[in-house]
Amino acid sequence: MQTIDWIVLIGTLLFIVLYGSWKTRGSKNVQEYIRGGNEAKWWTIGLSVMATQASAITFLSTPGQAFHSGMGFVQFYFGLPIAMVVICMIFIPLYHKLNVYTAYEYLESRFDLKTRSLTAILFLIQRGLAAGITIFAPAIILSAVLGWDLTILNIIIGVLVIIYTVSGGTKAVSVTQKQQMAIIFTGMFIAFFLIVSYLPEGVTFSKALDIAGASGKMEILDFSFNLDNRYTFWSGIIGGSFLALSYFGTDQSQVQRYLSGKSIKESQLGLLFNGLLKVPMQFFILLVGVMVFVFYQFNASPLNFNPKAKEVISNSEYVVEYDRLENELKDIQTRKEAHIHNYISKKETEKSRNAIVALNDADKKVRDAAKELITKANANVETNDKDYVFIHFILNNLPRGLIGLLLAVILSAAMSSTASELNALASTTAIDLYKRNVKEDKDEKHYVNASKFFTLVWGILAILVACFANLFDNLIQLVNIIGSIFYGNVLGIFLLAFFIKFVHSNATFVAAIITQVIVIFGWYYDWMPYLWLNLFGCFLVMIIAIILQPIVGSSSRNQLEY
Repeated sequence: MQTIDWIVLIGTLLFIVLYGSWKTRGSKNVQEYIRGGNEAKWWTIGLSVMATQASAITFLSTPGQAFHSGMGFVQFYFGLPIAMVVICMIFIPLYHKLNVYTAYEYLESRFDLKTRSLTAILFLIQRGLAAGITIFAPAIILSAVLGWDLTILNIIIGVLVIIYTVSGGTKAVSVTQKQQMAIIFTGMFIAFFLIVSYLPEGVTFSKALDIAGASGKMEILDFSFNLDNRYTFWSGIIGGSFLALSYFGTDQSQVQRYLSGKSIKESQLGLLFNGLLKVPMQFFILLVGVMVFVFYQFNASPLNFNPKAKEVISNSEYVVEYDRLENELKDIQTRKEAHIHNYISKKETEKSRNAIVALNDADKKVRDAAKELITKANANVETNDKDYVFIHFILNNLPRGLIGLLLAVILSAAMSSTASELNALASTTAIDLYKRNVKEDKDEKHYVNASKFFTLVWGILAILVACFANLFDNLIQLVNIIGSIFYGNVLGIFLLAFFIKFVHSNATFVAAIITQVIVIFGWYYDWMPYLWLNLFGCFLVMIIAIILQPIVGSSSRNQLEY
């Protein structure tokens, strides 16, 4: 990195922190601190909702996912627009009618305090883990690539977020997320156009798509019902819908974004805006990854994108064998490039396509063999390099200044999602647990200070989780796996509350505990792809609660009707 990159990076991050702290200083009451004074317009809500979901993991892992597996991951988001419509019709009017600060307040009105507290605790567990991962994801990758100390990076990202989130609460999160999304979109569009411009003369964007298609990277839709396939049209529409319903409808990190709206209409428009833009945005980010793949068909790529892997091999007995694999990969890439030129120039199209497919298979075998050597050299080094692909491209191919901008994109995304999570964790702790179970008769200033204190506590805990985390198969999958383990159960509790009026609190409470144990067990033993856990958990808690109602159901409940 050059001086100009450091100036762009540090300047961008400091602007976000200082602007957010200055713009939202001095919240006087809980309504201002937790719901931002209900001043947010629909575009602020839409961008804030999108920024909360689009963490640094999105911009690091998604291009790498497309590089290795193609565009099929976009099917994961197909259920999101459906969920947005349902939430706009059912959840938002209800939350506004009850004038709640958190989603879980409603559950006490419908059931009782213990059900509200249990659901809030389930949220705190999964979102607390996720907050640590949103810090850890960019930190571990940047530390590996740039040689920065991992612990220091975790602390820097966490402290920057804590400063403005403690200072301004929900409003600070929403205000800064608009700036962060502007930086993110600017950086990603610049990166995309630069990648296309770096392709060889005569390789247009349409020809790049042809090359990607010949390599199987443009297979977007999979209509199979094979449960071994993690991402299919059906898992996206069904499992993805339930995941999105639970995430956007019951997860306080998202609910808090649209509870800050000026009106029901503003909140609804903000969510619909997110529903319309989210799938195209993810499609575009995946397309960036596909273009990076095409770029590396004409340019040398490392055998493994994780720089630690090369470092470990260089100091091991396997260095000669690894060098042989590197030479083999170069030979494969040279031959593949010749066939690609024949393919796009329409010379022996079918023959060239078959040759490209065969050479891609050979490429994969060589890379897999390299992973085995890396594991032999040091089993603790991460061989799955999906999360390193895009950052490797940025650091090795972008011009001065733009490297700093793209790193600012990654860190801005980390800060935006982490800020939302800390804000929601603090609100839920203060309102659903502390105020309701510990200190119920205090003034507004007390609860504002309590919310700030809990924001600080959760920020420190998130940093600690980040410091002790380990890299998973793919970071964007890890966040969604954690969500899927808990979200189906939580969504089922809310659906029981909304639609099945004869089920009371005791049956729901017991069913939720049983369901959570079963879902964790099912995930651990890999009963199904994780997206289906959302559907499984949702229906399981509802069925168990209905069965248990005659056995453990109390005869009394809050009779508040909606």
